[in-house]
Amino acid sequence: MKIHHLNCGSMHMRTPLVCHVLLLETTNGLVLVDTGFGLKDIEDPAGRIGFTRRLTKPALDPAETAVHQLRAFGHAPEDVQHILLTHLDFDHAGGLADFPNAQVHTTAAEWQAAQQPSTAKERRRYHRTHWSHGPKITTHEPAGDSWFGFPAATSLDDIAPGLILIPLPGHTKGHAGYAVNRGDTWLFHAGDAFFHHSALTATGWRPTLHRFQETLLAVDRERLHHNRSRLAELRTNPAVEVVSAHDPVLLAKAQAAP
Repeated sequence: MKIHHLNCGSMHMRTPLVCHVLLLETTNGLVLVDTGFGLKDIEDPAGRIGFTRRLTKPALDPAETAVHQLRAFGHAPEDVQHILLTHLDFDHAGGLADFPNAQVHTTAAEWQAAQQPSTAKERRRYHRTHWSHGPKITTHEPAGDSWFGFPAATSLDDIAPGLILIPLPGHTKGHAGYAVNRGDTWLFHAGDAFFHHSALTATGWRPTLHRFQETLLAVDRERLHHNRSRLAELRTNPAVEVVSAHDPVLLAKAQAAP
């Protein structure tokens, strides 16, 4: 399996953020982990992103979209067979409409929260327009064996051998990460379980902006903190590389690796 690390959405806040998307070349076709922003977000930022764009200041550059970048690798949008979403926030699901033929995967809890938001926070964060084109949705009830101490790890071998869904609730109700088997090591995309790599260090220091974002956006801070502690332990394991959706340092490191 070949792994490409893409930035599908630069956000020019005081502390810059990216949208770290994985493009996986598998024997069963292309797989995306998240989509970042899409072409329709660029066409109608007010309608699809709303006021939040004033705070996050996304570049909304067509060249950063996943659909544009995969063409640079010689692929067509129709080559994307599956999209694995860490969650359904607009900066993760904005590009779904660029791949209308792909099977979209998320947890049952996340799809339920997006379809029937029960709190004001959920009503603000989910933008139905991102799936108004009627994508093919497959939901997963996390269940399975433990993976490096994380329970209910769900194998996605039917999509591609070596893919595992790991529940990481806290940022949203059904937030999840995805582990990719690289043979002798693993890559773990932890989505928005943490925003800055320093959160997984011994000191736990992270920029003020990231601390504020974590607190503001989390639906369950206790579970978020619990998962972050487990990720900090996992990051010390040389057999696992942990990345997040928005840390530009971890993205640059992954892109520079041979």
